[in-house]
Amino acid sequence: MSYYIAKTLQQDFDATVDEVTARLKEHGFGVLTDIDVQATLKAKIGADTPRYRILGACNPRLAHEALQRESRLGVLLPCNVIVRETAEHQVEVASVDPVASLERTGNEDLRATAEKVRSELAAVIEALGR
Repeated sequence: MSYYIAKTLQQDFDATVDEVTARLKEHGFGVLTDIDVQATLKAKIGADTPRYRILGACNPRLAHEALQRESRLGVLLPCNVIVRETAEHQVEVASVDPVASLERTGNEDLRATAEKVRSELAAVIEALGR
């Protein structure tokens, strides 16, 4: 099982970040954090890297449902979605696969919620670029 869900697009990086954010919102997710990895690595260690953003997405209803079943689940939240520039100058969008991620808890009660989250994230990624 892969630990992520991904799609590669031929479109502008910034437009892709905006589209990802909008599609997440359509599926009940908000973006809690937005980390510009390229800028951070340049500022902290002088590294020149391709564009790379990490969006920390959260669906409050599903997060609440999961936290009711596993009180320490916050260590695995929010669901990270990346937007990154590839070596071929394309843009890849990938999200964590919550089912694969939550299997680490050993709490089978989380499976149904994780499958709902995976379904929503997969729908977000599938809709990109249409």
